[in-house]
Amino acid sequence: MKKILALLLALCFVVSLAACGGSGSDTKTDTDTKELSSDATLEVDIWDNNQLAGLKEIADEWSAETGVKVNINVISWVEYWTLLEAGASGGEMPDVFWMHINEAQKYMRAEKLLGLNDFIAADDAIDLSNYYDGIVGIYSFEDQQYALPKDHDTIALLYNKSIFDQYGIEYPDDTWDWEKYAAVAAQITEAGKADGVFGTAMNTNDGQDGWYNLIYGWGGKLISDDNKTSGMDDPKTIEAMIWLADNLIPAMPDQGVMADTDPDVLFMSGKIGMMLQGSWMVNTFYTAENSADYAWAQIPYRDANGNGACDEGERVTMYNGLGWAASADTQHPNEAYSLISAFCSKEGQEKQAELGVTMAAYKGCSDAFVSAFEGMDIAPFLTVEESGTLIQHPASRYTTAWEGNFTTGFVSAWQNPETMADVCKEMADMMNEILATE
Repeated sequence: MKKILALLLALCFVVSLAACGGSGSDTKTDTDTKELSSDATLEVDIWDNNQLAGLKEIADEWSAETGVKVNINVISWVEYWTLLEAGASGGEMPDVFWMHINEAQKYMRAEKLLGLNDFIAADDAIDLSNYYDGIVGIYSFEDQQYALPKDHDTIALLYNKSIFDQYGIEYPDDTWDWEKYAAVAAQITEAGKADGVFGTAMNTNDGQDGWYNLIYGWGGKLISDDNKTSGMDDPKTIEAMIWLADNLIPAMPDQGVMADTDPDVLFMSGKIGMMLQGSWMVNTFYTAENSADYAWAQIPYRDANGNGACDEGERVTMYNGLGWAASADTQHPNEAYSLISAFCSKEGQEKQAELGVTMAAYKGCSDAFVSAFEGMDIAPFLTVEESGTLIQHPASRYTTAWEGNFTTGFVSAWQNPETMADVCKEMADMMNEILATE
């Protein structure tokens, strides 16, 4: 029943958008972004308050040059998509907003995003070859670009130095493989029993910043290259998930605890020794009360050949990137695109990195991000791009349906790790049902 319900919801969403019509592939006005109306006010929606100050600084500079006002609204993740769907289905969408890989296909296919090709062609500041190819491709459909790349992210190991010190354990470093990570997680869990401290944490919804990295590190996959079939029943995927069940879940809090209290909160409460985390979360930990205790190392690698060294292809990190999009129905298309261009130009991307907003989507502009957090070394997020293999976050037309079902579907495997292989096969069946409709 859950599978059927999720599928119906996904289908209803796309049908509702398609019924609204739209003309996302057509630009509605002159693409000369120099001809902007100083009477215009752009409504901009984002979901991360940590990025507000930096983005507002960039937007304010653009407003000073153009005379166009910008209101940036921060909305929680869940409410963000609820409101955006409502706007796309007949309400009013913001002029400019973030787009995510999980949602892009639905909005592009429904033509609810402003087509940007003509704008880009007339804009000397934007050359799509300067951005990470995978992120450009996320927001392109039928030869039309519907968003400009905003950023890119990688995954690193976050640890609490005070916990390692308390139990006399050496800090993580770039020589760690997954077996070392598991052994230390078990050591911390054993030593921390009386204190309620666990070695690690990774919930069922920690995909990109959690168990997806294990799957691809083991040579498995979530979905086939052509997006036709699930990879959750691939032998290497199952091997990775069984390893997780046998080696990491025993060193985590009970799944019910992690469902009630997010692992990030548990970590900042001093109850978790180490965990995986994405670069988009650096500022959260940098501004936390005990930030002086927090440090980063590269994501561990899988020593597949057992030679004790990290060889090519053995260190894997997921990566992703958001896009800046505009509503197909915005009354200010020129102004909306001009603001997007300001965020995504080389200058905007460099400033974004310097202000510690996020790493850049523009290649070669992320070095300043490492220097933005005085006293905290976040170099592992960039180092992994040279020493590791980047795997783009997998997605299909109805990603939210099958990924949402992971969150609930894997609960039984987290609670009863011996069932992991069977649950993986169940998740494959669920995915294949959804993928068959795409």
